[in-house]
Amino acid sequence: MSSLRIGFIGAGNMAQALAKGLISSGLAKPQNVMASCPPTDQHLLQQMKQSLGCTTTHDNREVASNSDVVVVCVKPTIVGRVLQELRPCVTPDSPLVTSVALGVTLSSMEAALPPEARVMRIMPNTPALVQLGASVFTRGTHTTSEDAELTQKMLSAVGQCDEVPETFLDAVTGLSGAGPAYMYLVVEALADGGVRMGLPRNLAQRLAAQTMMGAAKMVLSTGKHPGQLKDEVCSPGGCTIQGVQVLEDAGLRSALISAVHTAAAASLTMGRKQPTTSAPLSPPSPTASPPTPAQPTPHRRAPFFPPAARPQRAPQPFAPF
Repeated sequence: MSSLRIGFIGAGNMAQALAKGLISSGLAKPQNVMASCPPTDQHLLQQMKQSLGCTTTHDNREVASNSDVVVVCVKPTIVGRVLQELRPCVTPDSPLVTSVALGVTLSSMEAALPPEARVMRIMPNTPALVQLGASVFTRGTHTTSEDAELTQKMLSAVGQCDEVPETFLDAVTGLSGAGPAYMYLVVEALADGGVRMGLPRNLAQRLAAQTMMGAAKMVLSTGKHPGQLKDEVCSPGGCTIQGVQVLEDAGLRSALISAVHTAAAASLTMGRKQPTTSAPLSPPSPTASPPTPAQPTPHRRAPFFPPAARPQRAPQPFAPF
């Protein structure tokens, strides 16, 4: 398996995370991993070459011609042009073409490539950067059981992996794709609570992050329903159940359910707006002015406002957790 040749079209964070996992797990040797990207992103290729020992190029066709598996890690709007470029290098035998692009369907990928090309959609999330990703994949029409087994092994190298039907991918986007951002908000808020009660910021943040990681590990390791695990922490009349009531009053459950629903709906809408990949996208005109880069929005921590509308409760005697 270490002789497996893997090529990345695009060399950003996700490509680097996958390459790191594949190499560290022994699925591929560094010299058998190749990545390409435009000359304007040369610094990304340098990172892959220096930190992982991968081969690099600016020629996408070179990657496809020298790979058993190609992973397309580019923005959805340019996947069509990339697949058209790869078309002469793709046969039913090789390579297996996979894509992480949001909203680019299996049918549109197959339409852009030669008949009987083997394609997959894969969806890792950003914790793949630390080998704790929650990934899924879905098969195209002409893929084999061996392709599915290989994809499972590749994504398992950077975390957990499941095979799903393509119709699940928008929901997966709203849950595990966007989910890390929701969890970062929770960690930040828990840490803010610790700071409000007098803890140093660094300690509060470590405690909050480790608490979330430990709770997640409990769910995965024990197989118990999260509600049961929650009940096991809440002693009758104790501190924890009083904190849980505050979260229930604030609508935490409803907010998270609505966040997944809204993000999934947005993913579905964005997928419908993607250009058909069976036709190449026109490259930008050399005379056109480059777009003005968007300015990053500075991070602002939301101020703490006491919930005045919340009914005041009489002080409770101290009780164990």
